Amino acid sequence: MLEELIRFTADEADAGHTVRDVLQKRYGVSRRLLIRAKFKGLITRNGQLVFVNEKLQAGDEIAVMVSEDAEETVAPEDMPLTIRYEDDDLMVIAKPSGLVVHPTGNHAGGTLANGVIAYWQKRGEHRRFRAVNRLDKDTSGLLIVAKNQWAHEQFSRMQQERTLHRIYQAIAEGVVESDEGKIDAPIGLAEDSFITRQVRPDGQTAVTHFRVLDRGNGMSHLELKLDTGRTHQIRVHMSSLGHPLAGDDLYGGSREYIGRQALHASRLSFIHPRSGISMELTEPLPADMSHLAATFFTK
Repeated sequence: MLEELIRFTADEADAGHTVRDVLQKRYGVSRRLLIRAKFKGLITRNGQLVFVNEKLQAGDEIAVMVSEDAEETVAPEDMPLTIRYEDDDLMVIAKPSGLVVHPTGNHAGGTLANGVIAYWQKRGEHRRFRAVNRLDKDTSGLLIVAKNQWAHEQFSRMQQERTLHRIYQAIAEGVVESDEGKIDAPIGLAEDSFITRQVRPDGQTAVTHFRVLDRGNGMSHLELKLDTGRTHQIRVHMSSLGHPLAGDDLYGGSREYIGRQALHASRLSFIHPRSGISMELTEPLPADMSHLAATFFTK
């Protein structure tokens, strides 16, 4: 089936420019996606097929539609979803801890993807599940899902240009002495493991910024911002400093006070790819981390 990516009405600034130039320079449509639209979709002007080298006039209505790469194979499963924002291009979901984002060999069903597909199908929407920022199963917080190929490309570009800002809160074991800092340490797979990561000189570049929000009774409450998005990045970096996250027994933390890593995606900020409006969404700490904070930190 065809999926609509872009629809716009040309204004005076677009007049005299080609369809290709406006789509690529104003709307960020990649060359790859434009080729797919030409050969596996439709590009129309005022309801009629148009060539991308034709020049626009003010008032022209342009629509770009593309067929999906493949049929969505994720089965729909009804589940409660906490949707903090949604429009034609994206949705932001508050993911609870314990929920896997996408089906894997060990989690063939019961994932966030299954729930989102069911939600869309109930609304008569047939889309593929495209998570923008991945969260580990036991990490809670805000997650972006792109609702079409164009939006996913725009968010991928934002990640490369570091204009998609992801802020986390974590509770780490021990007292972090520096009020703020930057951890610039490459991360790669640990020896003889397909899951665990470690800081290693031949790993991929990984940069995490941190700021201490509170300290007390052998714990530190941190705010962290990612420049890169390596698997388990915050967990590995904090463990490498000798401050594993509370509950993160994979990287040396104890589960005495909380049953999962105390990590929460608390804030997202970005420029909306279509409207150009600056957006910021926040999500408060979930109950287990709030309880942990209340236990160790006193105001």
